Order: sequence, then C-alpha cells, then structure tokens
Amino acid sequence: MAKWKIVVGHHAIRSIGHHGDTQELIRHILPLLKTYDVDFYMNGHDHCLEHISDRESPIQFLTSGAGSKAWRGDIKEENGDGLNFFYDGQGFMSVKLTQFEAEIKFYDVHGKVLHRWNKIKQPRHSSV
Repeated sequence: MAKWKIVVGHHAIRSIGHHGDTQELIRHILPLLKTYDVDFYMNGHDHCLEHISDRESPIQFLTSGAGSKAWRGDIKEENGDGLNFFYDGQGFMSVKLTQFEAEIKFYDVHGKVLHRWNKIKQPRHSSV
C-alpha cells in the first residue's frame, strides 16, 4: 500500500517569500525528511502561496500563509531554485489525497485556481 508522508511546520524550509529559506531547518530537518522519504513539507509563516520542488529528492515544499499581510513585493529571487509557483497575494491551498494520488491546488481569495499539481505514488513493496 502507498503511504503519504507529510510533515507540517510553521516556518518554511524553502521559500522565496519575505522570510526566505530557514537555514537551521535546511541543516537539521531537511536531511531527516530525505532519509525518511517525506513527500510534502507544508508550512505557513511567509505571507504568500508557493510550491517549490527539491532538486535532490521528491520532497515538495508547500507554503500557504497568504491569509494576511500579502502583496509585500518582498521576494528572495536567489532562493528560486525548484520554484514551480509563487503568489504574493491572499489565498489558500487545498490538498486531496487518495491512496495513490495527491492533488494540490492553490487559490486566490475568490476561489480561482492559480496553480495545480498532481502526483501519482506507486505502491511500496515490502522486502519480507
């Protein structure tokens, strides 16, 4: 059976938003996420919506902190490696999971879909 591994935190590991990447989390938490084959790291903190793919693993970094203080225009472009989507306005994210499929959507405040991403997960086979 396929199992999704999702970690939720307040601070971003990767972000091009106002606060940028969190170096302590990159040093101490990201290696653990890679070791344990985490699929998604979801966070708030930065007041934006963003989706960044890790270049060295399948981890997807998903930020949904766009409830207030949006439209700052404060973007850390040097952190853009793996950037799939960024929105500096207000909005929200939805996650739909089935046993083998994930669908992530980012919306503006009016419910318009701004970014959609799907992943199919193959079943894990035990070595027993």
